[in-house]
Amino acid sequence: MKIFLDSANLQEIKEAISWGAIDGVTTNPSLVAKERREFFPLLKEICATVNGPVSMETIARDAAGMVEEGRTFAKLHPNIVVKCPLTKEGLKATRQLTSEKIRVNVTLCFSATQALLAAKAGAYFISPFVGRLDDISSDGMGLIRDIKTIYGNYPFSTQILVASIRHPLHVVEAARLGADIATMPFSVLEALVKHPLTDAGLERFLKDWDQLPAEAKAWKVTTR
Repeated sequence: MKIFLDSANLQEIKEAISWGAIDGVTTNPSLVAKERREFFPLLKEICATVNGPVSMETIARDAAGMVEEGRTFAKLHPNIVVKCPLTKEGLKATRQLTSEKIRVNVTLCFSATQALLAAKAGAYFISPFVGRLDDISSDGMGLIRDIKTIYGNYPFSTQILVASIRHPLHVVEAARLGADIATMPFSVLEALVKHPLTDAGLERFLKDWDQLPAEAKAWKVTTR
C-alpha cells in the first residue's frame, strides 16, 4: 500500500521524504490556506519536492469551472492530480478531464454508490473519507471493504485512496483490506513509527552499553 501525506507544509513533506515514508501528497484549500503563502508557487514547490502524485482540489462548483481550473493545475507540473468533489458537476468534470488525459482524484466520497459512479466517470483515484463517517457513527472502513469488493468485480482501474485517516488503526485496516493508498496528516504518520516497547528497548540497550569500560567501547577494526 502506498502512503501519501495529507499536507501543504513543505517542512513536513521534506521530513517524511527523508524517512523514505511517502509516495505522494494530497492537499486541499484548507491545508494550503494554513500555510499563508502564494498558491501556485507553493504548489509547484511541493510538486518539485515529491516524486509522486500531488492532488490539488478545484474551487469551482460547476463542471465548466472545475475543468478550467483542472487544466490550469495540470499545466503546472506532471505530478498534479486534479481533485473534483463527488457531485453531479464533479462527475461531469471528471469525465471531461479524464478524456483529456488529466488524472482526477474524486474526493469527498461517503458511499459505495458514489464510488461506483466515480469509477465509471474515469476517476484515477477515489477518496473515501473514513474518519468523517466514523464521526457520525457509521462504519468508515466498511465503506472501503464495499468499494474494494465492487471494484474487484469489474475492470475498473480507479485506485482506492483512503482519506480522513485519524489514527494508526485506520492505516492498518486499510492495508488489511488491500486499499491502494492511505493518505494521512503528519501526526498520524509520526504515530506509525512510535511504539513504547521500541523506546524502552532502545533505552535499555544504551544503558547497558554505557556500563562498559571505555576501552571496551573503542571503535577500532583490526586486520591481519
